[in-house]
Amino acid sequence: MLIGAVPPLVLHGDDDQIVPIGASALLSSKLIPNARLEVYKSAPHSGCSTHKDQVNADLLSFTRI
Repeated sequence: MLIGAVPPLVLHGDDDQIVPIGASALLSSKLIPNARLEVYKSAPHSGCSTHKDQVNADLLSFTRI
């Protein structure tokens, strides 16, 4: 598969105290061509658990591209 053939989905909580958003998701989504960034307000590092309905909706939406 060619890099960039499928746009990546970057998910991150804006309240992640373990991996700060500025040092990870914001940077990587700018460096990777056509990346789609979803930021979850008030989501901690375990955002896939605490914001699972939002994450699942975004994953379903992304897979339907």
